[in-house]
Amino acid sequence: MREFLFHGEPTPKLKEFLEGLKEALQRRGYLFHPEAEAPQLVLNAITPESPRPYRRRAQATFVASTMELSRFPENPVQSLYLYLVRALSNVLMVYVPSEGVKFLTLELGHYNELAGDGFFERVADRLAPLADSRLVINNVFEPDLEPELWQGDEKTESMYRAGKKLKAWDLLPAPFPIEEILPPEDLRHVRRLYGIGGLSYGNLSVRKDERRFWMSASGVDKANLREIGREILMVKDYDPIKNAIVLSVPPHVEPRRVSVDAIEHWMIYREHPGVGAILHVHAWMEGVPATSFNYPCGTCELAQAVAEKVREAPDPTRAVVGLKNHGLTIMGHSLDEIMERIEGRLIRTVPMI
Repeated sequence: MREFLFHGEPTPKLKEFLEGLKEALQRRGYLFHPEAEAPQLVLNAITPESPRPYRRRAQATFVASTMELSRFPENPVQSLYLYLVRALSNVLMVYVPSEGVKFLTLELGHYNELAGDGFFERVADRLAPLADSRLVINNVFEPDLEPELWQGDEKTESMYRAGKKLKAWDLLPAPFPIEEILPPEDLRHVRRLYGIGGLSYGNLSVRKDERRFWMSASGVDKANLREIGREILMVKDYDPIKNAIVLSVPPHVEPRRVSVDAIEHWMIYREHPGVGAILHVHAWMEGVPATSFNYPCGTCELAQAVAEKVREAPDPTRAVVGLKNHGLTIMGHSLDEIMERIEGRLIRTVPMI
């Protein structure tokens, strides 16, 4: 049973919104359980003055923080992302009475559901698939990387070159300084549940052999990918029992976690032996096939949606897939080939729908 609850003290108008959304979720089979120990979904009411978090007891709990404003901000990422992070949210919903709701995601996506017929049903249609998605963000580190790879190889050199190009093209947003925004107690909570200490955007990987691939780490500067085990990691498997990505690391390095999109890259490499490299950027290209929903990064659902689009491409080894309200995942024979192919074709602004 999919349980959900309310948390926080909503304003009167926000309470009306939450009650309407509650009924729409119940019609979808969700059970409202105010005392649930590990709910699947929490609707966390906050204010700009006090964006208090809900402290999850389980990694799988999806937190949608909600707050009321008098109008939608012109620059939602700049104006609202701080509240999303401070409230330890998976998504932020900003309610403007009589106008509707703006969603803001950790991946910098933002889009509206406007007031009118079927409003609460439409909001629930946006929210429920996010709450139902399953994260694959745990890592298992095995200190068995071959000594000859401790300093990298020609494949990791190609990652370094690609990162430098992305920087030159101004396609690497600065990592969001989560450690500067969250108080120490909240930062410890995030690290304990998710093992992250920073938010950065975009990732890249390159196939090493039939089963393994190098991939950029989470929360690192993609313009300076050098250190093996810290900035670049070797992905060797996915463990479905532990629901974790398995990594080979040097025994003398305290490793960082791999990018949350590792499960997506793992699926694509396993299904398409001709794919030699994958690049993900927060940019767009005209005419690309796109996923139908903006599933969160690091979920099986996003990985499966992208894998389906790759499968449908005329040449999966050179497919370009749009991630709705998010960015692009681009396949190629090598990173150098991908960078040459897309140079001058990327659009910096991702369409939000």
